[in-house]
Formats: sequence, structure tokens, C-alpha cells
Amino acid sequence: MVIGGLTREFQKTHDLTSLPESEAFEAFAAYCVLSSFYESEFAPDTFRTGGGNDLGIDAFAVLVDGELLHDADDVARVMDSRIRPVVDIVFLQAKTSSKFESRVISDLADNLLHLVDQAELPYPASDDIRNIRRCLHDAIYGNVGKLAGRLPRLHVFYVTTGSEVAAMIRQKATSAERKLSATGLFDEVSFDCTTQHHLRELYRRATSSVTAEFPMPRRIVVPSTPAVEQAVTGLISATDLVECVLSDDAGRLRRTLFHENFRDFQGYNEVNSKIRDTLCNPGERDLFSLYNLGITIVTRGLKPIGDRVILTDFQIVNGCQTCHVLFDQRHHLTPGVHVKLMVVHTQDEDVVSGIAAATNRQTMISEEDLSVRDEFHRLLEEYFEHGRDRQQRLYYERRSKQYSERKDIEKVRVIGRPQLTRAYLAMFLGEPAGVGHFKSLIQERGRELFQPGQQPVYYYLAAATWYRVEWLLRNKRIDKKYAPARYHLLAAARWQSMGTKALDHRPRVAEEMCTQLLRDMWDPNASERLFTRLLRPLQRAMDAEPPSVPVGEMVRTQRFADRFRQELLRG
Repeated sequence: MVIGGLTREFQKTHDLTSLPESEAFEAFAAYCVLSSFYESEFAPDTFRTGGGNDLGIDAFAVLVDGELLHDADDVARVMDSRIRPVVDIVFLQAKTSSKFESRVISDLADNLLHLVDQAELPYPASDDIRNIRRCLHDAIYGNVGKLAGRLPRLHVFYVTTGSEVAAMIRQKATSAERKLSATGLFDEVSFDCTTQHHLRELYRRATSSVTAEFPMPRRIVVPSTPAVEQAVTGLISATDLVECVLSDDAGRLRRTLFHENFRDFQGYNEVNSKIRDTLCNPGERDLFSLYNLGITIVTRGLKPIGDRVILTDFQIVNGCQTCHVLFDQRHHLTPGVHVKLMVVHTQDEDVVSGIAAATNRQTMISEEDLSVRDEFHRLLEEYFEHGRDRQQRLYYERRSKQYSERKDIEKVRVIGRPQLTRAYLAMFLGEPAGVGHFKSLIQERGRELFQPGQQPVYYYLAAATWYRVEWLLRNKRIDKKYAPARYHLLAAARWQSMGTKALDHRPRVAEEMCTQLLRDMWDPNASERLFTRLLRPLQRAMDAEPPSVPVGEMVRTQRFADRFRQELLRG
């Protein structure tokens, strides 16, 4: 009964109320399990497999350095862009039955063995299974040299509404682990029988803000100000920092803690190599707190209790490089290794920006890097939430899980910065193919994004169009075979409605330019008619490609984008 209630709540917040009970439970289970690997919002229904000939696999995902992926071409793209990537592979089978069955475990293990360890499957396979095989055999193991000996970790989940796991079931799961480990394809294998209690706990964590509790006995309270409720500074054990703050419940690095940082981890460059060398040197590691500037955390909730500190909804705004090296070299940490830590409790975004800018200027961060926290993102957040009536409201998520505890918000209406960036690049910078090479595209055109003087309505329109295309795919109004071409559809919608002339950033003119397409996007019938018309030239462009080229691969080429535009002109 409780799981049923949580599933219905989940369906409502993710706009999946049309799914039948069994499929809704699969999506719910996928959301709970995958959220334990990935702390940002995502569309859980995207990761379901379903249908016939699916080998009993109800959901599948690959994480490459923490990035959550499903499509084989996306996995290949991210693998190509990384050096020594860490790969996690997740399979899930979910059943609404109230007990675990040993036969299901045996069948699932055998099917996975066929899937990962055989050149050909002995029985028919769905498109989803063929995609999984491409993920494994081509994108991951076809790039095995990149892994440099760090083989993927395999995680298998068998989820039911049962409350207990019998001893025989545990033995079956252990046997399945041994079989899959024997392939020699994985560094680690786990086969988890997930009970309703565990599922409820996973859902609670998925819908809650990030928290951490750690000992910090040697701390000094910094005098408060009207804008800062509390602040403490002092030393924290490096081991406590890694285990209590940087690691999630499964022991993986919480990458979402660094979303407000100016730079991602830069790898073992000269500076980071010196940090590593200090930790690896027994004669120097106890001097770490003297050599290193430390880290700065900004939190929306700070509660000191005795010698311990509890943080809620927090981000690391300075010290990203230090944290990554400490986590990566955690096996070298000893009780004598400490880190300088500053924790600031504030709700004032100007204070957050000021702290981040001040601390990063000390570490040779350029003014261009500092500009990523400019006022424009706050303007977008305000415009999205309050610039339209409730039926047309979207939510721009500047911080990870910013809206996780808002039960009044459908999660499908929440759009993060990476997704908004891709949508805007496709619609208004003419890069529907380029978003498939996101990192290099940002290097080339990043300066054209989120700039003062640009009109927020264009970003809102990009988000609304993305939302509507996802709605049409989710509700099967557009065949999912077109999903890899979603950004081409966004660009085509703009061309059809607004033409290709340059954007006008006068506020009144910008609003007028977007009026008609926004009206269509918020009318389900009108938007369906619009995209149905666009599918005809899209299909012709796809038919012109060799049949052996996967859709996900063809849509990442400029040749395909040009051909689609030509087909659009033909009508």
C-alpha cells in the first residue's frame, strides 16, 4: 500500500500518470535506484526498456565518470572525451509481486551472461537490447584501452514489493554474482535484491536535499552578519571529509557538490600532481593543511551539535581540485592528514557569489571563469518561475536538487543548466548536431550563452519547446525512434515559426517574436500537429542516410543537419 502511494506520487510529479501499474512501478524503481548513482534530476522513463524480447531487463543505464547515459552513441561520445573513465553499468528488473523468486534471478543472470559475453544472442532481441549491446560491445569494451585496467563495475537490481529476502534467495544472488564475475569483464559485480523498505529509503533520499554530518571539534565561530546566519572555520580530518561529505551512500564521489564551482576537475596537471605527491609522501602528508589553501562550503542549513556539524543543501564553491585529489587518493589518507575548512551558512546569493569569487581569485581563476555566477542565471530562475501563469510555468534549476523537496512541482518541469544550454544551442545558435559534441561546442560558443542583455524569453522558449518534445515522446505521440533527433526538431520548430533571422534583444520585440511558438508549445494539440508535420522531412533526411548508420550517430553530423534543413524547405 505504501509503495503504491509513493508510485502514484512519483507518477504525478513526473507526468507519468498514463502508465499502467506495472510500467509505473518499473519507472518508479528505476528512478529510485538510478538516483542512488546520480543526484541531479533526470527523466526516469527514458531508462526503461520494456516491450517484448527484452531479456527481463526493465531498465538500463551507464554512468561514465558520473554522467548518466542510456543511448549507445551518447556513451561512445562521452567515452571518447575522457581519459581513464570510471564506468558503472546498471541493470534493473522490477516486479510488483510481494516476494522474490529464485527462477527470476537465475533467468536474469543467464540473460545478462548472453548479453555481455556472447558475440550473438541465441534468441530475438528488441531495439532496446540491441542498443544495450552496442553500449557494451562497441562504446565501452570497444574503447577498453581507455579504461587503462579499470574495468566497469556491474550493478544488478531485482526489485519487488517484498519485505524480506530469504536465505535461499541471497544464495541465488551470490551465485549470480560469481557467474557474472567469472566473465572477467568487470572489476566489481553486485546483485542486489531490493525490498520495499530499501526502495522507500532510496525514494526518500532521491527527493531530499543533500545532507552531511561530520566531526569538527577544532572549529572557530566567525562573527555573523545580517547576510550570514552562521560561519565556522577550522580543521577537518581528510578521512572524515572524504567519507562524510564527498562520498554518497554507495561510496562514490558526489559530483553534484561542485555544480557551483568555476571549473571542473582539471586532472593531474602540475598543481594537482603536487597535491597528490604530498598525500603519497609519508614524510609530508601530515603537513597537508599547511601546504593547501583548503576548501569553502556554502550551505543553506548549518546545525552544530557538540563536536559535530550537520549541513543541508550545500555546495563546495572553492576547493574542487583538492577534493577530487583527496577522494582519488583516499587510500593514502592517515589520521594525521587534515584540511582547512570554511563553512558559511547563508541564503543570500550575492554573498555566495562574493565568497566564490574571492576564494577563487586566490587560485588564479580568471575573471572570465568567475562570470559563470553572474546575475543572468538568477534572472532566468525568476523569469521561469514567475514570468508566466501556473500552467506555463517551468523551473530553472541553478543548484542540484534545488526543487527536490517541492511537492507542488512536476519534476518534468524542472530544467537544469546543461539541458537548457543544449536546447538554446540547438534552437537559437543553429547547433542541433553540435550538441552531440557538447564539450567542444561549449569551448567554441560558450561566450554566446547566458550573457547580460540577452532576453530571458528566448531561453524560456527553448525550455518550453524541449519540455513539449519530451512530453510528446513520453506520451508516445512521437515514436521514440525519433528521440535521438529531438534537438533537430527544436531547431526546426524555430525555423518554421520564427525564420532564421538574428534574435532581437529589445524586450518588447523579443516577447512578440516568441509569442506564436510559445502559444503552440503550451497547446498539446497544436504542438503535436506542428511536430507531426516536421517528422515527414525528418524521416526523408533519415532515409537518405545509409541504413547501417544508427540514428544516434547520424544526427550528430552537420551533413544530416544540412540535409534536414533542405528537406524542410521542400515542405
